[in-house]
Amino acid sequence: MVTGAGRGLGAAIATRLHETGMRVALLDRDGISVRAAATELDPSGTTALAISADVGDVASLEAAVQHVSSTWHSPDVLVNNAARTVAGSVWDIPLDEWDSVFATNVRSVFALTRLCAASMRERGWGRIVNLGSLAGQQGGSVAGAHYSAAKAGVLTLTKVFARELASSGVTVNAVAPAAVWSPVMDELPADAVDELAATIPVRRLGDPGEVAELVAYLVSDSAGYVTGATFDINGGLFMR
Repeated sequence: MVTGAGRGLGAAIATRLHETGMRVALLDRDGISVRAAATELDPSGTTALAISADVGDVASLEAAVQHVSSTWHSPDVLVNNAARTVAGSVWDIPLDEWDSVFATNVRSVFALTRLCAASMRERGWGRIVNLGSLAGQQGGSVAGAHYSAAKAGVLTLTKVFARELASSGVTVNAVAPAAVWSPVMDELPADAVDELAATIPVRRLGDPGEVAELVAYLVSDSAGYVTGATFDINGGLFMR
């Protein structure tokens, strides 16, 4: 199951996992885009399942997991990718907006991981990958202080669940990208994109396929000794 899979990074991850031979459940609040993405992977619907759901709504997540479980079985792999950013000053964030961003970016990770991990633990195998962000590591405010704080929370939850599940054959890791090409980038002026790229040591934005390739490794059998880790993929913006 990949959340936020209707377009952009989520769609790229779903595509790469499907290419490895996995059946993929694509979840997104935009029903039109997620159905199009799933149909592109498999028009028959045999190996790609589109689910329209809002990750901010726990009841919707419960229904989504039940849908996947009744169609195939409960997910062996979960990629928590769905996110929401709202730019603006820390002084101007309404409290309801703060709560909404946290519901999408971190509460959904907590809820969906608990929904899926129990069955993984029973089977003795599972892979969970959470999409973090450079903002969650450095406290950036460009994408919103609530976004940064939520993504920092995702990185901590990754460690908590990794410790809880490690002895059960279930790994939990995080991937923290910086600027990656997305539909949002297409809406920016070319000079703004160039200026952004100039701040990155490798002098370019990341490609969604590069992030998807990293996720594909982390959910593979080969990554069984990797858990509780955060993988930077940021073109050198944050080195440690």
